[in-house]
Amino acid sequence: MPNSVTTRFAPSPTGYLHVGHIQAAAFARDAARAAGGRFLLRIEDIDPVRCRPQYTPAIEEDLRWLGLEWDGPVRVQSAHLEEYRAVLEELAGRGLLYPCFCTRAEIAREIAASGGAPHGPDGPLYPGTCRRLSPTEREARIAAGDAYALRLDMGAACACTGPLTRHERGKGRLACHPEAFGDVVLARKDIPASYHLCVTHDDALQSVTLVTRAVDLEPAADLHRLLQALMNWPEPDYAHHPLLLGPDGKRLAKRDGAATIRQMREAGETPEAVLARVLARPVS
Repeated sequence: MPNSVTTRFAPSPTGYLHVGHIQAAAFARDAARAAGGRFLLRIEDIDPVRCRPQYTPAIEEDLRWLGLEWDGPVRVQSAHLEEYRAVLEELAGRGLLYPCFCTRAEIAREIAASGGAPHGPDGPLYPGTCRRLSPTEREARIAAGDAYALRLDMGAACACTGPLTRHERGKGRLACHPEAFGDVVLARKDIPASYHLCVTHDDALQSVTLVTRAVDLEPAADLHRLLQALMNWPEPDYAHHPLLLGPDGKRLAKRDGAATIRQMREAGETPEAVLARVLARPVS
């Protein structure tokens, strides 16, 4: 394994860290340290509805308490909106984005009227309604103040890059199928840039060479590989680790009441005990 390995842990500040987060952080930290590389911390707070700034210092505090120290400054995505906007402008200038004026309800009705739609990793695929609007119609609706999202024209994007592959640790090179996402949203009124765009941009900017995350997010790697190719960003390796499971065999998550690191600390547990529990948990 080369000494140039750089990994990152990139939580969203939607609550306190739980053991599932710590599994992900420890996996990324250990992969970097084993190669004498760098382990970065990034705060992915691009969603103003779900994210809360008060959780960012709590994330840093919990990681330090556990001894999961990171290298260099913390990147906070909400401080870099202009960078993401510049990427969107470049893609739009190349004819790869289009404004979508459909509401979620309108999309659901169109899908229902058509008898259903193919499903991708994020759910039913967008039927392409606004892709078929003329430039004049688009300009008129924008001038009228209609709300819109920006979608990637997946067909045009795939035509630009041609077939793609990515490298998964332990599996070798795998064929990518970003078309499974359809015309994915890359920005909307309430979220100035999507997770997919921001994470791919930041991995390139921060010279991340190994992207580590849970196996349930593996399909997103195909879409991210497409964005890397479109923007001429470096291609990292990927390593997707199994999910951390609770005693009932279900994934541990905040919404299911998974214990937070803060609660464990308050109960008197030591950092060593918490890490031992996390690393000994059953995985999928």
